[in-house]
Amino acid sequence: MSATGQGAPPQSATADREIVISRVIDAPRELVFEAFTEVRHLSRWWGPEGFTTTTRALEFRVGGEWDFVMHGPDGTDYQEWISWTEIAPPERIALLHGESRGDPNAFESVLTFEPDGVATRIEMRTLFPTKGLRDEAVEKYRAIEGGQQTLNNLAAYVTELVRKGAEG
Repeated sequence: MSATGQGAPPQSATADREIVISRVIDAPRELVFEAFTEVRHLSRWWGPEGFTTTTRALEFRVGGEWDFVMHGPDGTDYQEWISWTEIAPPERIALLHGESRGDPNAFESVLTFEPDGVATRIEMRTLFPTKGLRDEAVEKYRAIEGGQQTLNNLAAYVTELVRKGAEG
């Protein structure tokens, strides 16, 4: 019998450092994936409710970087930086996300895009360097709610693109 109890799934060794958020989006996988690849898309939906994003530079390729500022609804600016570590269109994107290049507290995220009928199931799995950094992200920055809101914004954005395309 495992330490997690009979019939219970084994807990990941990194579970206390992870946040996992998923959502089904009523749009084709290729379009949902594309929304992550270009500034014209990202600037329209990235971030939690009430936030806007200004991109300084974006190069969507493995080793490429996205240097941007998220503007909070209270006027606070958050310096952000992402480097893509894996891109497998239209199935998977892996990235490193911090405040700047070399940030010792940067976290890793893996996004997967799975077909779900004509819709897409997106999963965002984020792994922090320590449990303390994960807990701080959850408690201080409301990372779970913010992640859910970000995926909701993505869903609204690509659903509108699909609707406009159908009207086309």
